[in-house]
Amino acid sequence: MNFLVTGGAGFIGSHVCERLLQSGHSVWALDDLNPFYSPAVKESNLREVAALGKPFKFVLGELSDARIVGNVFKEVQFDQVIHLAARAGVRPSLDEPEFFQQVNVEGTVNILEAARRHGVKKVLIASSSSVYGVNRKIPFAESDPVFSVISPYAASKLACEALGHVYHHVYGMDVSMLRFFTVYGPRQRPDLAIHKFAKLITTGKPIPVYGDGSTARDYTYISDIVDGVVACTERKFTYEIFNLGGSETVNLSRLIEVLEQSLGKKAIIQRHPAQPGDVPLTYADITKSHQLLNYAPKVKIEQGIPLFVDWFRQATAGREF
Repeated sequence: MNFLVTGGAGFIGSHVCERLLQSGHSVWALDDLNPFYSPAVKESNLREVAALGKPFKFVLGELSDARIVGNVFKEVQFDQVIHLAARAGVRPSLDEPEFFQQVNVEGTVNILEAARRHGVKKVLIASSSSVYGVNRKIPFAESDPVFSVISPYAASKLACEALGHVYHHVYGMDVSMLRFFTVYGPRQRPDLAIHKFAKLITTGKPIPVYGDGSTARDYTYISDIVDGVVACTERKFTYEIFNLGGSETVNLSRLIEVLEQSLGKKAIIQRHPAQPGDVPLTYADITKSHQLLNYAPKVKIEQGIPLFVDWFRQATAGREF
């Protein structure tokens, strides 16, 4: 099949591209290589994907440019679209709320419109555990109310979920919304906690800890996330929302301990007040994903962090921070 993967040069996107290529599909990756973090990192990801020697093409372009998006669909008849591209991050969205809506919401409209006009019947869209906001029911299930988001980023993802439902309801498109829970592993974005902490601990610099360390996340290893994404491409749905998480919570203090053990070095903790927009806990109920996708995450944090550290050391060997 022909797949378009938006955000294909990024952390999750590059892994999805690899898996699809390894399964015999043809893949086009659309990405703008924006400077949210170093474009050189994304270019390195693309080289690794292209090195597979499979039918792969990279297209440079912005989601918010409807003309560029439309031209990609004119050139290729795609069987499915996996829409992962977005401006990410709760804290950055507090500084640029308008920009996050422009890229994430308008960009998603452009993808859905292009898919509709060119007869693409199946679209997968990346959502986020952040749409649950301050959810009092634990663990978080897809049927829970989601009217308590607390960041512009979360609001943009919730808007994308609504748009996906509109395009299913009005145009009969098969749309799946994938709520990712704190993904980590090789190629993780350098702004995310695990990568940032590993760099700071390695260089003997203090790591910023917001709050008392009791905030907890459902950390999910990248291979488990890709398993869930690919399983969704192989099944037919109407409109569905799926949690893709590890279904296990780890508090921040424990995460730092596991990182210290894997790196063989103690962290210097620098305490800060809790950040606006940060939720105290994320925890995925994966019952639905298990039933409909046969989704079963395998990599626990005690296994995944050493795997990340192995990659981190190779990726940063000989590099001065």
